[in-house]
Amino acid sequence: MKDLVSACPIEDVMRVLSGRWPTLLLYYLKDGTKRFSDLQRDNPTVSHRILALELRKLEAAGIVRRTDYPGYPRRVEYDLTPAGRKLVPLIDALGDWWEETRPMLPNAVLAEKAVA
Repeated sequence: MKDLVSACPIEDVMRVLSGRWPTLLLYYLKDGTKRFSDLQRDNPTVSHRILALELRKLEAAGIVRRTDYPGYPRRVEYDLTPAGRKLVPLIDALGDWWEETRPMLPNAVLAEKAVA
């Protein structure tokens, strides 16, 4: 990861949660433990490789716990750690904020969403 520019804790948080997938993965894991295939189904446009990388990043940050069960076929499950569960109200608040303020935003902002 890139070096920090400041000593601001927000910068640390953004390094972990920035990008398209980390917050979405936390959103889907808030309902409980999921297997890798469940997360792929929840996020059908994410590639296998990117999903694995993002889950590893969240695991390294101590937000997601990975449990690998022995045997065949291989079974791996992911769930939120206590630190990850503390993020759930913040993610829900972001969604609530968006729903409340979306009608007030300029059309240019909404058009960017449609393109993405």
